[in-house]
Amino acid sequence: MTSPSDTLQQYELIAQITNRMVNQARTNQWSEVLELSHSYIQAVEHLKQINQLSDSERLARRSLLTRILEDDAEIRQLVQPELKRLGHLLGDIKRQKTVVQAYCAPSLNA
Repeated sequence: MTSPSDTLQQYELIAQITNRMVNQARTNQWSEVLELSHSYIQAVEHLKQINQLSDSERLARRSLLTRILEDDAEIRQLVQPELKRLGHLLGDIKRQKTVVQAYCAPSLNA
């Protein structure tokens, strides 16, 4: 059985992870963000197994949740340009593949 302070400690861990994620996202370190996301998922899954909080601990949790959500929102904002860039890159690759197939296909059948 876990104590309520264990629950707050888990929220603090999640807040620390999201803070590290946003710091990595700010410097375009997307592979590190991805690695940290695995830790984030594990921490959230562990949180689901922990007991409820008292009223005073819920107030403390609110501050942690606010930090977590703010970090999440910033990560999403920072990742949008990267996702757009990757989308364009994938579109370019698809167009190149289509061109290569169009020009190479007749010579392969000859």
